[in-house]
Amino acid sequence: MKNNELKDRTKAFALRVLNLVDALPNTRKGRIISDQIGRAGTAVGANYRAACRARSRAEFIAKIGVVEEEADESAFWLELIDESGVITAAKLQALHDEAVEITAIMASSRITASRNRGR
Repeated sequence: MKNNELKDRTKAFALRVLNLVDALPNTRKGRIISDQIGRAGTAVGANYRAACRARSRAEFIAKIGVVEEEADESAFWLELIDESGVITAAKLQALHDEAVEITAIMASSRITASRNRGR
């Protein structure tokens, strides 16, 4: 997958998360979850862009690790939304799948970059 494709994919993920935030109820539970998923979901794209501009392999590895963490955190909040009954799993499944896939892509990229650090 090319750099620009991942930039577009992570931005699209952020936009989908923002749409989800708007759909969450304005209850205490909904506000807490919306703040958390909103921050984590948008951080995926923002931090990926930062990783693409890394000045060294070490900086790239660190920044891509942050992207991996934010994507995994997004998956956690999506699971919590489902399990708390705020929104049904069926409506969240595609977004959750995307969070898991992005997490796996970033983990693989981090591992590869770490392995190739000495080269």
